[in-house]
Amino acid sequence: MSTSTTRWAWVEVDTDAVCNNVAHLCSLMAPSEVWVVVKADGYGHGALRVARAAIDGGATGLCVALVEEGARLREAGVEVPVLILSEQPPSQSADIVRHGLTATIASRAGLMSLNSAAAAHGVVAAVHVKVDTGMHRAGVDPKDAINLVTAVHEADNLALAGVFTHFACADEPDHEANARQLATFNRVIDDIRATRINPGRVHAANSAAALTMSTARLDMVRVGIVTYGLVPGSGVASYCGEFRPALAVKAQVSAVRTIEAGDAVSYGLRRAVSRTSTIATVPVGYADGVPRGLWATAQEVLLRGQRCPIAGTVTMDQLMIDVTECGGVQVGDVVTLIGADGNDAVTVSEWATSVGTIDYEIVCGMSARMERRYL
Repeated sequence: MSTSTTRWAWVEVDTDAVCNNVAHLCSLMAPSEVWVVVKADGYGHGALRVARAAIDGGATGLCVALVEEGARLREAGVEVPVLILSEQPPSQSADIVRHGLTATIASRAGLMSLNSAAAAHGVVAAVHVKVDTGMHRAGVDPKDAINLVTAVHEADNLALAGVFTHFACADEPDHEANARQLATFNRVIDDIRATRINPGRVHAANSAAALTMSTARLDMVRVGIVTYGLVPGSGVASYCGEFRPALAVKAQVSAVRTIEAGDAVSYGLRRAVSRTSTIATVPVGYADGVPRGLWATAQEVLLRGQRCPIAGTVTMDQLMIDVTECGGVQVGDVVTLIGADGNDAVTVSEWATSVGTIDYEIVCGMSARMERRYL
């Protein structure tokens, strides 16, 4: 593939990896449906391209966080159900209905607003009711769930298409909260069915729960991070070996220089070299999504299949690497910051561990100014 671009730094996204990951999930989760979460621009991978790859892999629905995210999918021709994962401001009800998105309702106010918008458009809008079983972030209280579900069922312009909850500790498979939340949710579903109301699709499992809690798969699972070949958390890492990472971060060397023993590079001149050293400048920085804190651990990148450490503070637009052990480095050489080169690879999890965060934050932090190249 050509390395010519408008700038010497880019993100590569392997849509075949996404498609294959989803196909594998569909096999593992059957007969439960697989809906893929493409919020935050597909976790930094590109929502539309990920959505299409996921559908090709067998996903029967998509999930987003914002009305605008769903609207962009619809405008691009995506036709599968698109669920907005939390209740939105009443001012957006008309857009939800206009774009044929599936709303989440967790309150009477949300119900009334959406019902009015659907009536104004002369349609019946599909909704899911979210139940707060213990995460305490969003959702209706379990003791009020039956009343809200009944109100949706009785609303003239709403159709109950699903009821769901979300786990707080699914990335810790042995945490007692998981079983407690699932039991609470199952009681709510039993109560709904006892009234002879069809709850629609019943769902609870995110990526971690889908992989580790077979009893939580229910009618469908909402898979996000594992779709992209990444790890929900260290407690689930052993379940993720068959998923292929879809994202790589690459750049080309923009300058090469020699510095003497005792010299240092970048802001603060914080780490002097102990010998004559060759330093390469790479035109990518924290404004692009490279955490500034990677300098402190001398995080390594790959050049010609060899590991080279970051040599000084990561700046907004550039970073420097020590290429002394990688002879003959020239301007234009490709540096792999995340991804495979030769027999080695730098993973998203490696970055996350280095700066004390999680895979999600690393990929979601990849700036829009980094061109996405789809393989």
